[in-house]
Amino acid sequence: IEALVARIHRRFATSDWKPIILHRAHHEPETVFRYYRAADVCYVSSLHDGMNLVAKEFVAARDDEHGVLVLSRFTGAARELTEALLVNPYDLEEASDALAAALGMSAGEQVERMRALRSYVAEWNVYRWAGRMLLDAARLRQGQRLAGRIGGGRGEQGSLARLVRPRSVRVIR
Repeated sequence: IEALVARIHRRFATSDWKPIILHRAHHEPETVFRYYRAADVCYVSSLHDGMNLVAKEFVAARDDEHGVLVLSRFTGAARELTEALLVNPYDLEEASDALAAALGMSAGEQVERMRALRSYVAEWNVYRWAGRMLLDAARLRQGQRLAGRIGGGRGEQGSLARLVRPRSVRVIR
């Protein structure tokens, strides 16, 4: 990464500007929040599901409603954060076009997209996720109890087979 940053700086940096500022150190959450707020664009280029928290932290940090999220289609968050600019990170032209669009996006469009993203992140937070997990577990348990009653305590497979077996089918055991 450092070699790539050096190569980019040799090509694009000026005496008073560097396109990349690389900090190789642990950063406390408050510092990360400031970086998210300072960024014009957050590009999450995961090649498989992952990095969802980075995308959602960027959105949560942007209470000024500016900034653009460019997100790999392969992240789980891409199904949720549909107002992000979604890209296939293997397609360099598509990713480049999305980054150019993000950098050139009007303030009005940024606000519109970021409001929608922030609304989703605020509504679908960890508390809602935990609540849904508990409801799903309760439904599963209720289903198991019901299956036990139907089968008379003999297990699901035999009781369900007796319930759905047509009369013309003969089962040999």
